[in-house]
Amino acid sequence: MILNRIISLRKKKRWSLQYTADRLGIAKSTYAGYESGYRRPSLESIKSMADLFETSIDYILGRVEHSTFLPKEISTESVQFMELTDPLNLELAVDGISLSEEEMIQFIAFIRAKRELEGNCYKQYVTRDSLC
Repeated sequence: MILNRIISLRKKKRWSLQYTADRLGIAKSTYAGYESGYRRPSLESIKSMADLFETSIDYILGRVEHSTFLPKEISTESVQFMELTDPLNLELAVDGISLSEEEMIQFIAFIRAKRELEGNCYKQYVTRDSLC
């Protein structure tokens, strides 16, 4: 699984074996061994590859199906927000499994109910000086 994922990630970026190995600070033959399955990367090497390819270790190891995630370095200022009121034009996943249309509708309803409860709790706290 590891070799298929790293081959795909490298090719998606249109990087050569040499360029990828140089960015990882390892010999081309070492990296080529990872892709061919001849060598097994250490956990530190897998972490370095995940950072380089801007994906998660779980994706490289085949534990999740989606290669994208938000790295810690991304600030909320650079994040684009989406309105979740039209679940048919959006795909969300939890633990690498896509949510069904029904789960999306339930998710939206849950968030709305939670916000309503928190809003009411906040109003009660401010006006009556008591905790919810």
